Amino acid sequence: MTSSITRRTAITGAALASTALVLAACASRDQSTTSSTSGAVTLTIMTNAIAGGKNAAEADWIADWVIPEFTAAQKEAGRSVQVVFEAQGVDDEDYKTKAALDFQSGKGADIVGLDGIWIGEFAQAGYIKPLEEIAGDAMTAWDGWEQIPEAVQQAASFEGRRYGVPQGADGRVIYYNRNIFERAGLPTDWQPASWDDILETARTLKQRVDDVVPLQLNAGTAMGEAATMQGFLPMLVGTGQAIWDDGMWAGDTPGMRQVLDLYKTIYVDEELGDPILQQEASGRDASFQEFAEGRIAILLEGDYFWRSVINPDEAVGTAPMADRDTLVGYAKIPAVTPGGGINGQDFVSMSGGTARVLNPNSANPQLAWELLAFMNSPEAFKARAEGTLSISPRDDVNEQLLASDPMLSFVSEEVLPITSYRPGLAEYPEVSVLLQQATLDVVTGTSVDEAMGSYVTALEGVVGADAVSGD
Repeated sequence: MTSSITRRTAITGAALASTALVLAACASRDQSTTSSTSGAVTLTIMTNAIAGGKNAAEADWIADWVIPEFTAAQKEAGRSVQVVFEAQGVDDEDYKTKAALDFQSGKGADIVGLDGIWIGEFAQAGYIKPLEEIAGDAMTAWDGWEQIPEAVQQAASFEGRRYGVPQGADGRVIYYNRNIFERAGLPTDWQPASWDDILETARTLKQRVDDVVPLQLNAGTAMGEAATMQGFLPMLVGTGQAIWDDGMWAGDTPGMRQVLDLYKTIYVDEELGDPILQQEASGRDASFQEFAEGRIAILLEGDYFWRSVINPDEAVGTAPMADRDTLVGYAKIPAVTPGGGINGQDFVSMSGGTARVLNPNSANPQLAWELLAFMNSPEAFKARAEGTLSISPRDDVNEQLLASDPMLSFVSEEVLPITSYRPGLAEYPEVSVLLQQATLDVVTGTSVDEAMGSYVTALEGVVGADAVSGD
């Protein structure tokens, strides 16, 4: 059977057509129109952000800081430049389709925001090109690359080449409740070195503390991508294996079985976690609330959980913890055994994020690169962070801005250098759903053998049998 990496190197025409009519009204201008009526060279930025709506802070930053600051700097350099912001505020899939249609038709903004998970798919389709092919030496000589760790650059790279500049970074860690640990007689400064360490701690919690769920590892289709990114994939790279490597998707392999066996241990054999949470439509939100209320002791999540869920500021946190900074501990996710993780790592993580790319159809690629580099300067990230502290892709910016938040500093300094990323391929979303289903099967009592068999059969249907690796 021909693998779908060959069969589906582009976003299918059917998928594009399904929303083409809806998006036709907001189609981008033709890139051959590069001058405004005033004679200024015009550049455009498109991202899925809009004032007063989706990603409003980003939209405000582009409109109120990026555009006036860049045009002023260009004026000082003797250039007349106009920057137009094509704000969007739609569902991610609609935005993705619009971007694909723009690229496919030779139109679109000069700078386009994309989810990092789309980079490989768009590259395979020929919609985007490596930055050096568009901007040349100016891109390769940019000093900003020295401040963006190689692991973070992967978020906007494909097959070893940079297609964009990452706009932020996040990482997955283990959170734990220090008070519950203290009640169980466990150390409140905890860093497990292996999966066995996690399980032994969870067993102790189960034995010594009543009415507390020892461990929450996201699973199931109701959790959606959170089951894959916060649950399955961090544990899989902890076995030394990636879900996709060298053109092959992981099928019935030892690493895949180790992860499913871990779920079985937690939710079926030893009842260290609550399987019902993995099946409820609002299970993830419920797990957040239960952790905040001291009813879950250990939870694996991203730094989003710290910044936005349990943030003590009630205007920000959805499950605010007034004593978050003293009560909540955090640790790196260990490999199955020391040195057993991907690349021989002792600890692992998974990261996501967005990127901005240059449109290969731009009539002003060098100037567009100048704008993209400007948007990724230290000054730009500092302006972007006002009131919305998060991890930037730049070490120099993080060192300064994150000093007030030890947890985000921890992720920036210790987690991001060891992180991994999802494969940015067209098949990934379907593969992710299959992983979610496999975890759900195990959590609800299906044997690992049966869950693995169903997964492999479905995977071969998605990517082709010749693109599936075995043991």
